[in-house]
Formats: sequence, structure tokens, C-alpha cells
Amino acid sequence: MRRETQTLIFLLLPAGIFFAGFFLIPMAELFVIGGSGDRGWAAYAAIITDANYFETLIATLGVATATTIVTLIISGITGVFLQRHKFPGNATLVAMLTFPLAFPGVVIGFMVIMLAGRQGLIGQVSMALGGDRIVFAYSMAGLFMGYVYFSIPRTILTVMAAAEKLDPKLEEAARSLGASPMRVVFDVIIPGLKPAFISAGAICFATAVGAFGTAFTLATRINVLPMVIYTEFTLAANIAMAAALSFVLGAVTWIVLALARTAAGATVAAAG
Repeated sequence: MRRETQTLIFLLLPAGIFFAGFFLIPMAELFVIGGSGDRGWAAYAAIITDANYFETLIATLGVATATTIVTLIISGITGVFLQRHKFPGNATLVAMLTFPLAFPGVVIGFMVIMLAGRQGLIGQVSMALGGDRIVFAYSMAGLFMGYVYFSIPRTILTVMAAAEKLDPKLEEAARSLGASPMRVVFDVIIPGLKPAFISAGAICFATAVGAFGTAFTLATRINVLPMVIYTEFTLAANIAMAAALSFVLGAVTWIVLALARTAAGATVAAAG
């Protein structure tokens, strides 16, 4: 037994060193720096007590929540359809839908500008139809569009992998008992995919909360936490406040992922 314990420790030691060196120690240092400014440890409460920081937090969580909901709806419907219906060009369509995984946030930001910017396609079309130029790339709506765009690919892949394991006999049994197509969806398919939805939704939410590249590219009228942290660090030289906000942002993200992992403990109803 002692030898097995020593072997286990030996095997886990590299992971422990990596975890300590790249997570525990940096986070501890960040926490200490956050309390070393003019505000002291009150800097951690400033995100709630300071109206500017609090509004930024609400905006960040709001756009991340909206991104998660819309992404899950689009990816859920598309992922199940693509997994259940094989047709010529299916693989090509999946590849095209997942292609944005190769784009960094800055590139996605420029794509949003090309679509909804001052010289974007949407504005040109709206003017051609006799209306005003529609421009929303540099607002929260543009950021939301960019977040949804880069969130859909990874969510679709997760849903497709989960849908492949669903037992079709459960749906057949529901139909044989008189369930309508919508009842099958809400009573069989969605509950069966619930763990995948929770896991994918948590990752989508965490990514949208902390994404910087897209927000930086569109940051004319965008006030989200990653941009505030960048501003505090570079323009205001308020390193302590930037560290405190970074720690809070990381803590919120970690809590969401931890809760999602707990809630998604069950597996999908797999075919046997």
C-alpha cells in the first residue's frame, strides 16, 4: 500500500508542480498586489461599491449571459440536426461552421467591423434600401455578435458529440406513447443533452466574460471588465486595482465553471 501511495505521488507530482507554478502562485501574487494600492484591501469591494466598476461588471455578466443563451439555442438546434441528418456536404458544412475556431479575437472583431461598421455591409444595404446607415459594430451589440460568432463552433462540436450518444429508442418509446414532436424535444432530447448544454454553456460564459481581443478591437463605446482592467493597467497605471479586478474576474469565472461541472455530473442517455 505504501508503495502504491509513493507511485501515485510520483505520478501526480509533475501536475502538482505545474498547477502550483502556473495557477496557485500567480493567483496568490495577484491577490496580494490587489490589496497593495491606495484603497488597500477595499479594492476587492470596489467592484460592488464603486458605481463605475459595478456597472461594468453587470454589463460584462449581461453580455456573457446573452451570448451563452443565444449560442446554446443556435448550437443545440444545429448540432442535433447535423448529427441526425447525414447529407451530401454535411462534413463540409460542419467544417465551415467550426472554422472560426482558428480565428483570434482581433480577427473576429475586424470581421464584425466589416459587417456592421461605418463602411460595413449592413450599413451599405440599409442605405441602398433608402434608410439610414445602420452601424452597431462599436457597441455592446457588436461585441455580442462577435462573442456569439466565436462561441458557436465549440458548442456545436460538444452538442454533436453528445447527440451521437443519445439512445434513439427513448424517442421512439415517447412517440409510441403519443408524445408530439415538441414533447419529444423537451422531455427526451433536451434532458438527455443537459450535461452537454451545461458544460458547453459554462465554457461559453467563461470565455465571453474574459475575452479581450474582440472587445479591444471594437472598444469605441464598450465598457466590459477586460477593457477596464487594461485601461487601469496601461493608461491609469493603477496596477493594484487592475490586479484586484483581474482576481475577481478570475474568481467569478472559476465559480461558474465549478458549479457547471457539479451540475453536469450526469452523462447523456446513451445507446446501449
